[in-house]
Amino acid sequence: MIARLAFCALFLASLLHAADPKTRVALAGDSTVTDKAGWGAAFAKLLKPEAECLNFAGGGQSSKSFRDTGNWKKVIDSKPAFILIQFGHNDMPGKGPKRETDPETTYRQNLIRYIEEARAIGAKPILVTSLARRTFDNGKIRGELKPWADAARKVATEQQVPLVDLFVRSVDLHNQLGVTTSDAFNPPGKDGKADHTHLNTHGAEVIAKIIAEELGKVAPDLAKLMK
Repeated sequence: MIARLAFCALFLASLLHAADPKTRVALAGDSTVTDKAGWGAAFAKLLKPEAECLNFAGGGQSSKSFRDTGNWKKVIDSKPAFILIQFGHNDMPGKGPKRETDPETTYRQNLIRYIEEARAIGAKPILVTSLARRTFDNGKIRGELKPWADAARKVATEQQVPLVDLFVRSVDLHNQLGVTTSDAFNPPGKDGKADHTHLNTHGAEVIAKIIAEELGKVAPDLAKLMK
């Protein structure tokens, strides 16, 4: 009898666990958000067991191409509770017409559409401004991604969505660290050239912790799912 009761208890527990799936957190972005070259994997490690991270970010993606290549549909189809959205690097001039956007027009339009479609499935969108490139001029970060970060900040205010201002945080961080220490974030470069855009394991961990800190300020419902 006792054994039977114990079995029933375990069975009920398994049913309750199956009925309570993990909260899904989706990432939408470019290579600086991916697991291999960005902060994605490090961020996933900061989530508690009751949450899971689905990373749909891809190398070379912009706010335009991410939709055109079908990646945004994958995000929506995954039915996440939260979607972190970060673009900008490949929206810049020189990336070609299939990717380039204008900060004041097409970029903001793309972000607004992402927000609206995320909300339509019951997900909570969170904008993340572009990770700054670790390129210095006279000892200070050049900050060429500022127009896209500014546009994302304006959209977040207008649409009343949480904003992780990663651009400002990463600019401040590297201005404080300086050129030499900032190079410790660089992954192995190609053809002997330093990679000041992407992140190695150390850099990813530092940036992921910054994102977690900012989420604690702007998205407490997601922050409670983080360690």
